[in-house]
Amino acid sequence: MPESHLREEATASELLVKGNFLHARRDTVRLPDGHSATREYVVHPGAVVVVPLLDDGRVVLERQFRYPVGHVMTEFPAGKLDAGEDPLLCGQRELLEETGYRAREWAHAGAMHLAVAYSTEIIHVYFARGLELGARQLDHGEFLDVFTATPDELLDWCRNGTVTDAKTLTCTLWLQNVLSGTWTLDWHPAAPADAA
Repeated sequence: MPESHLREEATASELLVKGNFLHARRDTVRLPDGHSATREYVVHPGAVVVVPLLDDGRVVLERQFRYPVGHVMTEFPAGKLDAGEDPLLCGQRELLEETGYRAREWAHAGAMHLAVAYSTEIIHVYFARGLELGARQLDHGEFLDVFTATPDELLDWCRNGTVTDAKTLTCTLWLQNVLSGTWTLDWHPAAPADAA
């Protein structure tokens, strides 16, 4: 499908803020009609979110305080990609660090852009099953509670506004369609180091 009539081309770019892992930029762009405009956006390294499935049908979730919104949020385990890190390895690392679980099988569901109007962030969605619980390995300064819920409980929390985190809402859509058989996943064994 032709898209040239929609595309914007950068003509200048300015770094506004260089943080520890986020950067803010302001670009000047040429619009499809030839006029100019500015675009301010956050450069993000990308992230992974994991939908961990227990053998009894429950899912593993977390609750943690998110400073920018000032609330404790209910979320699926997730974390940012390190420079050059493979998304699957990131998902395996984050699941173990935050929850203590390792998974025997993994499936890549897809990817989502979290905030297309002002961020480059892409989040890779993985499902994990065959979970075995071990010790968590939280990062310094990371505080979160791990708990489990049924898919019906999670769906109800999404409906009533208890869950408002965008990645968790999107993953719940995936979960609902996977469990109904409408969407299928291509499962693969975990790498030997992660499966041990």
